[in-house]
Amino acid sequence: YRLQGQKTSAFEVCDILGKAPDYLAIPVGNAGNISAYWMGFKEYKDKNIISNLPKMIGFEAEGSAAIVKNKIIENPQTLATAIKIGNPASWKLAVNAANESKGFIDFVTDDEILEAYSMLAKEEGIFAEPASAASLAGIIKTYKAGKLKKGDIIVSVLTGNGLKDPDNAIKISNAPIKVENNIEEIRKVIGL
Repeated sequence: YRLQGQKTSAFEVCDILGKAPDYLAIPVGNAGNISAYWMGFKEYKDKNIISNLPKMIGFEAEGSAAIVKNKIIENPQTLATAIKIGNPASWKLAVNAANESKGFIDFVTDDEILEAYSMLAKEEGIFAEPASAASLAGIIKTYKAGKLKKGDIIVSVLTGNGLKDPDNAIKISNAPIKVENNIEEIRKVIGL
């Protein structure tokens, strides 16, 4: 029943937007989320709650991109541990969701994931886990490739909180600034 539960997230997206987005970008590990969201969008369309369906675009980590490479990855490698899956349980459903929606599944590198991960924290104040950042990394990659245009409505699903993987946050963070126990020093450092 997991996918049946997860599909309700697609309902929420449509309820908030008042329609389906043009694209839904989502990390792909076990591939249940992309499959469930697609089920939800189709169900809303079948019930005439929405008139359009999004293109489903999913992003695996390069080192565990079984779907993109069309082969089981025996020893998947990526810092995005939540999508470090070499043989996705919902593989066929995910491929169907991408194909049926005229979307696609691609991979992003660990460097692209970390760049998006850092951007989410610095620009939006969102502490996501690295696997979550795969969706934004994929949007950036897809936009740079000219496959997305200005004005497209794109929903990027962030699937997990950064507290699930604090080690990567520590690795990419600046070293803490140390100051004397003095209010003037503190004000100086924070720019007051």
